[in-house]
This record gives sequence, structure tokens and C-alpha cells, in this order.
Amino acid sequence: MNITLVKKILKDGSPCPKCADVLQKLEASGHMDRIDRIIVADERDPDSPGMTLAHQLQVDRAPFFVVEREGQAPEIYTVYLKFVREVLEQETRESDELKEIMKDNPDLDFL
Repeated sequence: MNITLVKKILKDGSPCPKCADVLQKLEASGHMDRIDRIIVADERDPDSPGMTLAHQLQVDRAPFFVVEREGQAPEIYTVYLKFVREVLEQETRESDELKEIMKDNPDLDFL
């Protein structure tokens, strides 16, 4: 899985307040290390990587997340809490479950 965060720079050059809030929440929750790439959508530059990606994906809100899983179409999340619940927490639960299986079955360690 590959996760891209697209954050916005406003026309006046200031950072998007909602984007800053989401970044702070990702840091505070320890989820920032799960983000593979951060792209900037600069309103002053319609050809900036984030603006180009937003246009390609037909997204008109920032921040947004693009979740790419092998063999599947990219998933777009424009709501932070939905993204956390459906992607980050789901993955965490799955990895916790695998860790518990390994702990309870030490013989599986050699697979």
C-alpha cells in the first residue's frame, strides 16, 4: 500500500489551516510514518504536482489522501477521520492481529 497526502498552499502563499491541522493530528497520533509521500497543491501554480493530481483525480478539496493498493484503483479520501478509520486503523488492527498470532504460535516464526 502506498499513501499520498496532498496539502494546499493558498493563493496568498500561506499554508492551508485545515492541512496544517491534519498534519498535526497525524504527528500526534503517530500515523505520520505511514504517509509515503506528501505533495503540495499550490493555488498560485496550476501546474504544481498537487494541483495536477487533484485535477486528474477530480478532487476539489484539500487536504486529501490517495491510497494505492496493488491491483486496485486508487482510493481517494477527503475526510481525515474516515481515512484514519478505514485505512490507518484497519491496517493497525491487522498488524496487531498478526503480531498476536505470531506471539501465540512461535513455531510460525520460521515461515
